[in-house]
Amino acid sequence: MTQAAELVSFDEAMARYEPVIGLETHVELGTATKMFCGCPTVFGAEPNSAVCPVCLGLPGSLPVANRAAIEYTIRIGLALNCSIASWCRFARKNYFYPDMPKNFQISQYDEPLCTDGWLDVSVEGQVFRVGIERVHLEEDTGKSLHVGGATGRIHGADYSLVDYNRAGIPLVEVVTKPVAGTGSLAPVVARAYVTELRDLLRALGVSDVRMEEGSLRCDVNTSLAPRGAAQWGTRTETKNVNSLRSVERAVRFEIERQAAVLDSGSRVVQETRHLHEDTGTTTAGRSKEEAQDYRYFPEPDLVPIAPERDWVEQIRASLPEFPAARRARLQAEWGLSDLDMAALANAGALDLVAQTVSAGASPAEARKWWLGELARHANEAGVDLSALAVTPAQVARVSELVSAKTLNDKLARQVLEAVLAGEGEPDDVVAARGLAVVNDDGALSAAVDAAIAANPDVAAKIREGKVAAAGALIGEVMKATRGQADAGRARELILERLT
Repeated sequence: MTQAAELVSFDEAMARYEPVIGLETHVELGTATKMFCGCPTVFGAEPNSAVCPVCLGLPGSLPVANRAAIEYTIRIGLALNCSIASWCRFARKNYFYPDMPKNFQISQYDEPLCTDGWLDVSVEGQVFRVGIERVHLEEDTGKSLHVGGATGRIHGADYSLVDYNRAGIPLVEVVTKPVAGTGSLAPVVARAYVTELRDLLRALGVSDVRMEEGSLRCDVNTSLAPRGAAQWGTRTETKNVNSLRSVERAVRFEIERQAAVLDSGSRVVQETRHLHEDTGTTTAGRSKEEAQDYRYFPEPDLVPIAPERDWVEQIRASLPEFPAARRARLQAEWGLSDLDMAALANAGALDLVAQTVSAGASPAEARKWWLGELARHANEAGVDLSALAVTPAQVARVSELVSAKTLNDKLARQVLEAVLAGEGEPDDVVAARGLAVVNDDGALSAAVDAAIAANPDVAAKIREGKVAAAGALIGEVMKATRGQADAGRARELILERLT
């Protein structure tokens, strides 16, 4: 059936249809070696330099399971409130694809390591419990590079190259159950889930979760059904979405597109789709109308996995504080409102503020600098806060210099700009630029006397009791000292002379 060309606005779609979403998140584990061999897992190595007979699937080679990868998967399962299997095994998933050197993938099929868990996410004051169907362990594929053409995809390319360095890297797939009942918040809930999962995986220390490098990527499932319908709609699967923003955009676009298809009297085709980052639109990939037969069968070269209960409990006992619990603790310790905490999280500043507080700054000062001056620099540069060339320790030192009245806020901003420009540590910048606050009475007295002499009308008002007029003279003192005067001491000297 043909697809409708025009989109339905998101609000119109939500008025008539109910979305159901689901996410399949692929996570490359941060082990030193691959899943079934001793090849290194370093990102960015020369193509086909991190390969061996095992990960290339050469005749006579035999896989050996990576114990660390199994432990990491159990850590993930426990953190997601899953049941850990007492016995499970690997299977061969048979299909041909150029980046699969063996023409099958060692994965888990009907006996995954972790099942039936959940992860809570908060969106606009509501808590949504996302059910976890399974967490299973497999090996990643290689990577194809299509050369020539305009899209970087195989269609229209002159030729293709394959890099097998990634083939065999331990890969965990976290599959949610269908998530219903989110309504118009579906795109935001999808993004919030992937964000919370990413933060959890980072806290567990099992992956660097760098979406830009492909160590965390998502397949986003979306379906629509008329409100009140007894059955869910036909789903589409947007493949390999590699940013948090794109997860949200993929769901939103599919809702608008599918609503248009249904409004036109057509049916949604079950298929994979590709998200175009430049436009935020999706286009059809391959049809999944008929079930794919991967001819799974138990992997004959690997023994089953049977984690001992004592080992699982040792892993459970070693789990760190989870992000949600940490956020609640820090919010209480710092005395922040829900809105304040949300602002920190949305800006990607929570860890930076926490590290700045650990380095000696007050929570209020740390928040002020990261969400104010430094956020402005990040926005102007088009980068995340964490990418700025300043450390939490340096920000804490600037805050300390302000508290000690060595700097005022204006001078502190200049120091931060210099640190960002690579001019050295805050103290070095203060010394090199001569930015310390002028607070000795000799220099300040001269500036105060000059300001009074130059502004007799203002001085007269202060003598008459209009103390607020001192602000104008303080401004003159600050101007004369290039902003380096101690404003509080300047005010005291002005009032000593005139009242």
